[in-house]
Order: sequence, then C-alpha cells, then structure tokens
Amino acid sequence: MTELDRRRFISAASTLTLTAAGALTATAGTAAAAEPSATGHSEEHHAPGRADEFADLLDLGGVPAVALPGDAADNNPVNVFADLGAWHAYALPRADRPASLGGFTGPLYLAQEYPWWLSAGFSRVRLTEHGKELSLTGGGAPRLTSLPGLLRQSYRLGEGLSLRLELRYASRRTALVRALLVNGGHTARTVSVSWAGELLRPATGPQRDAPSLHATDRGVAVGFARVREASDYLTDGTERFEVTHRDRVRTTVHGDGYRTELAAPLTLAPGAAHTLDWAESYTFTAAERARDAAAVRRALAAPDTVAAEGEARWAGYLARATHGVAAGHRRLAAKSVQTLITNWRSAAGKILHDGVTPSLSYKWFAGGMWAWDTWKQAVGTARFAPGLGADQIRAMFDYQVRPDSTDRPQDAGMIPDCVFYNDPSTGGTNWNERNSKPPLAAWAVMEVYRYGGDRAFLREMYPKLAAYQAWWYRNRDHNGNGLAEYGATVDPANDSAEQRRLAACWESGMDNAPRFDAELGAATTGNRTRDGHLLGYSLQQESVDLNAYLAADQDHLAEIAEVLGMRGEAAHWRARAARSHRSVRNRMYDQATGWFYDTTLDGEPLTTRGRGIEGAIPLWTGTASAGQARAVRRKLVDQAEFATFVPFPVTAKSSPHYDPTAYWRGTVWLDQAYFALEGLRRYGYAADARALADRLMSHAAGLTGNAPIGENYDSATGRRLNSTNFSWSAALLLPLLA
Repeated sequence: MTELDRRRFISAASTLTLTAAGALTATAGTAAAAEPSATGHSEEHHAPGRADEFADLLDLGGVPAVALPGDAADNNPVNVFADLGAWHAYALPRADRPASLGGFTGPLYLAQEYPWWLSAGFSRVRLTEHGKELSLTGGGAPRLTSLPGLLRQSYRLGEGLSLRLELRYASRRTALVRALLVNGGHTARTVSVSWAGELLRPATGPQRDAPSLHATDRGVAVGFARVREASDYLTDGTERFEVTHRDRVRTTVHGDGYRTELAAPLTLAPGAAHTLDWAESYTFTAAERARDAAAVRRALAAPDTVAAEGEARWAGYLARATHGVAAGHRRLAAKSVQTLITNWRSAAGKILHDGVTPSLSYKWFAGGMWAWDTWKQAVGTARFAPGLGADQIRAMFDYQVRPDSTDRPQDAGMIPDCVFYNDPSTGGTNWNERNSKPPLAAWAVMEVYRYGGDRAFLREMYPKLAAYQAWWYRNRDHNGNGLAEYGATVDPANDSAEQRRLAACWESGMDNAPRFDAELGAATTGNRTRDGHLLGYSLQQESVDLNAYLAADQDHLAEIAEVLGMRGEAAHWRARAARSHRSVRNRMYDQATGWFYDTTLDGEPLTTRGRGIEGAIPLWTGTASAGQARAVRRKLVDQAEFATFVPFPVTAKSSPHYDPTAYWRGTVWLDQAYFALEGLRRYGYAADARALADRLMSHAAGLTGNAPIGENYDSATGRRLNSTNFSWSAALLLPLLA
C-alpha cells in the first residue's frame, strides 16, 4: 500500500459512522440511539441504504453456575465482551433463565493472570410498583443482543412500560451501564428501582475467601484479599470491583449478596422517560483507581458523549476492517475485530504497554502476551487500529534483553517467549525467557506503518529489530554458515537435554511437530563463543521456516531503512536478505520430493520426518524459485497432501505422523493457512488460492455464523479444536478476507 493509497483508505473509512443499533451508514454525524417505542419494542429507524449486518456476531448469551469459568479443557463455554483493554468482561443473560434477566452476566475478571466469574450477574435491575415486582417478561420475550461496542437488553413490562439496558466501556477500567425506562402508556407510573446481586464465590480456599462485599455511599464494592496461588489465582489485596451510581442510592449488604435502592421512586408521566446510569470499575491498585476516577466522573456526567465516542470508534474499526471485503465475509471480518478487541488488555502489572492476549476464553492464554502471537496479531490489528498494533509490539520489546543485562548479557537483543502481569519476582510462573519465538517482528512493524503512517514508530523500532536479528545469528547459528536453528537460552529451566529440546520446540512455535520429535533424532547442542563462554543451545537442525522468516524480516528492515532515508543501511539489509534467501533456496529444498525441509547441520534434508507446512513458508517470503514454487504448489493442491477437507494441515496427510486432531501434527492453524495462501498468490496461483480459501472458510466450523473463531481445526472434519476466540486466527483472517 502506497502512502497515497493509505490516505485514501483512511479518508474513505472516516466517512462511515456506526449507529447505536450497530449498523454503518454513510453520514458525517453520529445517529441517535434507537429508543424503545411506546409498546416497548426497540424501534430502529433506518437511514436510507443502511444495512444492519453486525448484530450478534458472536453468541454472547450464558450464565455461569460456578466461579471457575473453564470446562475440563480450561475453556470458558460462555463467550464474553470487553473493550478498551479492560481486565473485566461481560456476557448477556439467557431468555430461558428468567432469574438472570435484568443484568449483564458477570463480570468475568482477571485475577492478574487467571479469569474468574465474580458473579452470575452482579447488577440486576428490579422494578416494583405498589409494592409488587414488575415482571421483565410481562409484555413478551426480551430482546437480548450484542452490537459493535455494546451489549443491549430490551424488555416490555406490559401496559406501555419498557426498559432498555446497555453496557459499553468508558475507559480502560470502567464499563458504563445505562437503564432507560420509558412510559408509553396513558397514565402516570410511579416505580421504585433497585439493583441486586451476589458473589459467585470460588469453591475452595484460599481463593474462596478472597472476595468481600462492602456498601459504599454511591453503590457497592468488592475487595480482594491477597492470594498468591501461582497456577490459579493471584491478587495483592489492592484489587477492587466497584459499582458507582450517578443518582442517590442506599445499599445494604447481607452475606454474599447486596441490594442497592434508588433513594426515591421515579414518577413517569405518560410519554416520559428516565435514564439511570452507573459505572462498573475493576482496578488492580489504588493508583489505578485514582487515575480512573476522572473517567468515572465523566461517564456519569456525560454518558451521551461517551456513547457517541464509542460508536464513532467502532465505526472506524469496522469500516477499515471491512474495506475491500466481499459482502459474504463482512460479518466474519467484524467478528475478527470483536475477538481482538475483547482480547485487548491495557497496561497493568509488568505489562507496560497495551497488547492483545491470545484468548480471554482460555485460562492459560488470558493474562499474558506471546511474541509470535503478537507479531501476527499486530498485522491484523493494524488494519483497523494501528496504534494498538504498535503498542502490542512495544509490550514485547519492553523486555528485549539489553546489552547491560546482569542476568543474561549473552542474550542481548533477544525477545522473550511471553510476558505476563507477573514476572518470577512477583510470583508468576507463566513468564518465559527460556526461549524466544519465530522472528516476524519487522514484518509486523512494517504492516503497522503501512496502515498508520507513523515514521517515529519506525525510528523507535529500527535499532531494536536490528538487535533482534543480530541475536539470532550470534546465539542460534551453531556452525556460522548463515542458517540459524531454533534453540534454548541459558536459563534455570533448561537444566537437562530434554528440557533444552522442549524449549527449542517452543521457540519454533510448533511445539510438538514431528520434525522436533526426540524419537526421530531431534536434540540440542551448545553454542559457545571462541573463548568457550556458553551463549545458549541450538537444535541439531536448521529450520526452513526460521530462515525464511529471517530473510523476510531482512527485506522489511531494508524497507524501514529506506523510509527513514538510511540508504546505506537499506542496501546492507537487501544484500543480507539476498544471501539468506539464496541459502534457503539452494540448501533446504529437496529436488527428489519437491519440498522444502529442515536440514541437519551438515545440510542433509530431513525428509524422513515427513512434510510439514513449514515447507510452504519460502513461497510466502518470496524465497523459492519459480520451479520450486511449482513443485510446492503441486503438494498444496493435492488432497493426499495438504488439500484436505480443511486445507493446510501442519503435517501432510501423507506423513506417517499425521493426526488431524493433534496440536501441531495435522490440525489446521489459520496463520499457516494464511502463509500458504499468500504464497500461492505471490507466485501467480491466484485461482488455486481462491478455491482453497473458499474451502477453508466454508469447512472450518464457526467461521460462518455466530460461533467463536478457533485456535485450530480438525483438518479431516472441520471441527474447532482447543481454545476459542483465538486472536491470531482472527488477526490473519483480516488480510486473508481482504
């Protein structure tokens, strides 16, 4: 995309506005929110040509029965919504669960690194008239829906009275909830309003005893005792969830439940309406609460402004994300945006910049950020929110090892595998510096620039990217031949040959791929300086994807240097990239089988370990010759190889190690499918790419409809596998769809 194209793209996107009903319309202003009619129905007056296509992108209905959200596989079966990087999320109640109505399910909150349900529905509205509770379904079934940037519930209470609830986010720590009560009848109504909820307490201690309810002068709050259960629950005793009402209220607490009442009843004349506003905030520290206080005050003082800002922001997201996307795939593009935004976590704890976690729906992926996930997520996020794309890259580079490191000076330039709210010094066990991840960072930086146009970001990142490149060749090129290996760091966790092999597998990102099996000969060897100082460890094999990625990042570094006017540097990187491409092309391709493979340190292709999708990466990077690309294409379109029911399993169907449901041994990952499809297009096989992409979209479960986007898929049946609402899948669907 040229600079002129980028400006035209942004200009076109900025002319679209999102209405409160969640639709796009070509207008310069923000449409007013649709109000319930006198009969209680939500009347959405359509502007000419408006298409209401983005409602209920995901099924967000669900009510938890226990505090721990995961099923047997640690996946939360209830999809949730969050925005602006908040660390608490919500869902919609279920119409078939009447007791759940009148409030939003949750919140689901992160105990620093692990998700828990605070409540099945913490703030449920109750209305009484003449001492009798009004049924929320007295006038018919409720309408429960999600729209871009908000959750909505619409109720008809009978005799012209209606209630609408909306939840959207006002800040990084606060959700704004609005209750609109409308009297569409012919007589005045006097209604008392209250809110009630109760804790969904964890089953066992010490987690069970952590939350505690407290009445406040403006609502209710939950405090949290200090708990340091490293694999389950982490709080410091400073966390707080708080409900703050705009209007005068009084609260009583009884055990694990509470009741907040509006100080005086509401009297609504015929045709009159009244809005009640409250904020629901989740903060980790007193300092966060102090910073967020202004956002809470603003949300309650100017809720219409906050709502309009949210609508405009989401309009921009969706306009940019769906630009150039075919009509039949626009909802999938929008669902990808919603997935990424819900997985957005703002800076907290040891995470110093906003970033995107792999999945809030999976226990182990909710509170941290991984390097190669981040590179791919940033590429997708850049298409609709370049600033967030840039910040998530920064979140990883904040922990790039510095030359003056006292712990691991030999790893200067390295990016850790993953960073979490806690590092080991604060009780975390998920933080990982025992390995890095595949080097796609310069690609991600350049994609953020293409859509954001921020040269200062390029200047900031250029020396860091160069240091990361240098680390790979200093610490992971065992024989100094210009071809690198995946490996492991000098780290207390890497205390045996098997642990070092495991770390090297993790560094590839393809953890249990057959090419890394110990039974097939995979092992590590030490890398040392000339004077014998241990730098780290390498697998005894040079990996084709790693070296193609390195070559591509060298191409992108040349682009970055060119944009910055550093012509000498650009020429250096172009020459370096040419050598890297040539080495892969000449030394990692097997003529007899027509495929790219990892090789031994002596340059022998490891063909007996079977074909893996990594052999298609040289097409995506432009490394392969035309003849090599023709041969690789034949395997990619062959139903006995990679053109399975859902195309592009990570291990070829012909391999003796193929298993369509095993993690990196035959499942389909959308990032690898993206690389393969773009590789085919790059070498002129656009028709093949279209046909295989159509098969992928139609056969992978849930890509159409309102089911969540998966981590990976059964290549034989299309069944979604492992975690749900997975970020890098959502991220790379965006360029794929466009």
